[in-house]
Amino acid sequence: MLSKVAERVYWTARYLERIESTARLISIYDQLLFDLPRSVNLSWYNLITINSLEEAFDAHYSVRDERNVMRFMLGDEANSSSVISSLRAIRENVRTTRDVLPEEIWEMTNELYMFVQENMQQGVGRSKRHQFLQSIIKGCQQMLGMLYGNMPHDTAWLFMRMGLNLERADMTSRNLDAGMAAMLEIEDEETAVNSHQIIWGNVLRALNADQSYRRKTHLAVRGGVVVEYLLDDEELPRSIRHCLRALANSCNKLPKGKAVAQKLREIEEGMAHDFAEDNLDYRVREYLNQLQIEIAKVHHLIGATWFPQCLV
Repeated sequence: MLSKVAERVYWTARYLERIESTARLISIYDQLLFDLPRSVNLSWYNLITINSLEEAFDAHYSVRDERNVMRFMLGDEANSSSVISSLRAIRENVRTTRDVLPEEIWEMTNELYMFVQENMQQGVGRSKRHQFLQSIIKGCQQMLGMLYGNMPHDTAWLFMRMGLNLERADMTSRNLDAGMAAMLEIEDEETAVNSHQIIWGNVLRALNADQSYRRKTHLAVRGGVVVEYLLDDEELPRSIRHCLRALANSCNKLPKGKAVAQKLREIEEGMAHDFAEDNLDYRVREYLNQLQIEIAKVHHLIGATWFPQCLV
């Protein structure tokens, strides 16, 4: 397989997962605004910080309010990670790799792109945002289902799984960071316990992990247990450990993949932590930030290994 084709398939999967995960991340904050007590003042700018987009946002917006954050995250083409920018990138990648992807993906990509363009104001405004975000999530899931159900499990498939799981690990860490950011803003001890349950319940639901969490742990929603579950569970598709192992599995099936697989093993072996309830403080955010740095290193190692001439 040509390195350019491999890179485009890899990025198609990354952007697809990024779109869905961005919609899920926004949904956490959107729902928390309704669920948390009025005394808790969540900053929408946290979404910018969590995604490391401060410099790009501040270059285009002087006011850090909800409306500007929504515009930037959903429809601003100056933001390369926005939903509309990611969809545009998917269209270009799919257009140039039609011979290795199911034919229907091109049509589904265009349908989702046109839907987002035509209904962007629903996402910027609050009244219809939930329906807008859910439509984006369903569109991404339909495309992913098409890929899983119809794409041959060949070399292109392995690169697609690599992109998907790398992005998923990164975005799960950011969903956890969103939960931590919200939790650390609660100063009123009287409302802290109930508010913490609301926050972590929403994080689980945003990752479609609330039902599996209860079935696996047999516990009520508790911050420390939720963080451990989303980091370490070997069976949950969106847990960071599961994603790292799936990445390593793909690498081991590709030529020249040993160095990347070894790096992934090192990251997994370094995932030693103790996040009991009384340890959920700024150190968790530092830990998640370090994980994101290590995941970024894996991305660059993948590029240097398989498509050094076209790494983005």
